[in-house]
Amino acid sequence: MTALAIDIGGTKIAAGVIDDHGEVLSHVTRPTPLHDLDHAYAAVLEAANEALEGHDVHGVGVACAGPVNSTNGTVSPINVPCWAEFPLARRLHESFGVPVQLGGDGVCMALGEHWMGAGRGAEFLVGLVVSTGVGGGLVLHGRPYGGRTGNAGHIGHIVVEPDGLPCSCGARGCVETVAGGPHLVRWARRSGWRAPDNADASHLAAAALAGDDVAGAAFERAGHAVGLAIAATAALCDLDLAVIGGGVAQAGELLFDPVRRALEEYAQLSYVSDIRVVPAELAGRAGLVGAAALVLGG
Repeated sequence: MTALAIDIGGTKIAAGVIDDHGEVLSHVTRPTPLHDLDHAYAAVLEAANEALEGHDVHGVGVACAGPVNSTNGTVSPINVPCWAEFPLARRLHESFGVPVQLGGDGVCMALGEHWMGAGRGAEFLVGLVVSTGVGGGLVLHGRPYGGRTGNAGHIGHIVVEPDGLPCSCGARGCVETVAGGPHLVRWARRSGWRAPDNADASHLAAAALAGDDVAGAAFERAGHAVGLAIAATAALCDLDLAVIGGGVAQAGELLFDPVRRALEEYAQLSYVSDIRVVPAELAGRAGLVGAAALVLGG
């Protein structure tokens, strides 16, 4: 069996055909149009049709930035403002004539890593994407858990600084406002880091590795926030593993060391203290693989 997998984010749309062994048979990406509903859906179709060339599929699995509503098949991504209650599942079914399964991008990332990546063998895990924002999803009893609407596990919107900065979700002090890449860079600049105007989290990581104290403090602060959120999620859901991917996670131990230190301090309950934290293995394809698993049962 094969599935068409689509992963829609605020920067890019990825599409691919994936078989029931988790092998990616084709892979296409397109930029995400953010401000025109029809152009955004046309970009999804363009990527999907190119990925489908020469392949027959049994269904479509979709990972989309949230909020999503997996019950009625609509999406309202914060980072794709032209879509509000957009009937994505229905539109894809009309376009391709096969069943469509919709999941949040964080849930699909976690499911992809559980099926084919760093989460293999773990029955209870949280997957995190620490990138421009901070997304997350849960796999419980070996199955994706989306909750009432499909958005469960959105760890980036756990509040870690009640008096912190406003978040795109409308709250204040969410993990995302501390650990998301642009927030990392803005905090470092406010704290005295001098860098070119186009500097991003990768430049900040290079500066930290070169011994810049402010850059190092930015990653220490971000990792601490992520660790707090993992500790809270593990206490709530009784997890055995946290898998962290995304662009900011490419900084490696700059992020993972303070995550683990925060867990040592705050994950004190007996069933939480042994949670493991590991880097993702599937890089940018975890969401695609997880979206395919929605159809293929991976």
